Amino acid sequence: MDRCIQKTGQVIMETLVELMSQKDFKKITINEIAESANVNRGTIYLHFVDKYDLLNQCVESSLTLFTKDCEIAMAEGDSPKESIENTFKYMEEHAFLYKTLLNNNGVTAFHNRLMDILLLSIGKKMDINSIKNIVQNNILIQFIASGAVGVVVWWITNSMPYSVKDITEQVWQLLERNQMILAE
Repeated sequence: MDRCIQKTGQVIMETLVELMSQKDFKKITINEIAESANVNRGTIYLHFVDKYDLLNQCVESSLTLFTKDCEIAMAEGDSPKESIENTFKYMEEHAFLYKTLLNNNGVTAFHNRLMDILLLSIGKKMDINSIKNIVQNNILIQFIASGAVGVVVWWITNSMPYSVKDITEQVWQLLERNQMILAE
C-alpha cells in the first residue's frame, strides 16, 4: 500500500481517538473527523466504510501492534511473569489510547478484541497438566482471561494507581496462589 495512503489512514484514526477523548463516540460525526484531520469527507470514505469501521480498524490496528510486541517478547524467551510485566509496560506506554478506548461510553470493540486475544494467548500458554481434573480447560481459560481483562481495564481506567512492577507482582501472586501458572 502507498505510504501516503497509509499515513492518511493513520492520521484519521489518531484524530478519532483524540475526538473520543473529548466526547462520546456516538456524538462524533464524519464531518468532525474530516475537519479535525484536515481531510475531505470523501477521503475518510476512501479508507473506511463509516465511523464504526474506522473505530474497528483503529482498535484492530492498536491491538495488532500490542500482539506483535508481546509475541516479540515471548520469542526472546521471556518467562510468563516477564510477559505479564511487558504487557503492563506496553499498556502504560500507550495509556492515552487505551484509556480513551475504554472510557468512551458505548464502545466495547476494544474490550471484546482484548478478550479474544487473551483467550487465545492463555489457551496456548496454560499449563493444564497441574489442574486437569479440577476444572474444564475452556472454563479455566475463560476465567483467567476475564480476570486479566478486568484487571487491565480497572488499572487503565483508574489512571494506573500501581506501578507496572506492583501490578505485575499482584497478578502473579494471584496466579500462583490459585495454581494457574502459565507454562514456561
